[in-house]
Amino acid sequence: MTREEKNQELQSLTEKISELTSFYLADSSTLSVAKMNQFRGLCYEKDVQFKVVKNTLLKKALEASETDFESMYELLSGPTALMYSAEAKNSALVLKQFREDNEKPVLKGAFIDGSFYIGDDKIKELASLKSKEELIGDVIMLLQSPAKNVISALSSGGSTIAGVLQTLSEKE
Repeated sequence: MTREEKNQELQSLTEKISELTSFYLADSSTLSVAKMNQFRGLCYEKDVQFKVVKNTLLKKALEASETDFESMYELLSGPTALMYSAEAKNSALVLKQFREDNEKPVLKGAFIDGSFYIGDDKIKELASLKSKEELIGDVIMLLQSPAKNVISALSSGGSTIAGVLQTLSEKE
């Protein structure tokens, strides 16, 4: 790789890192070609981008970012692949699904909306994260629940209240 190619790759990687709100670092070494093709196919199905990157270029791209990625620098040894998707948990879902039958790829770490997750033991936790849309839906359901209860009580108790008022008015 010539210096110019490295500079172009660094610039491209730096732009990509600055655009992303979440990404995963994984080690997919020792996977056979067939297994790697199978893994890449699964990534494609789940709309996850998978790219093997040079550690020095990735470190320079992380350093050039406005976010402090210092806790991830220690992960940049050995083979490293960058995984990202529009939906933060898709990469974790791909890793979890593929790891049901395989030992690799191993999750080195992840960055999601300002939080760092270091280590392979975080896959289940990351796969169970709810998306922004799911969280908004949960909040809306929680907000609607009390209103539905009040409306339900008023509509079912409407005849009861009228009956109580009529009984009270007849007593006097």
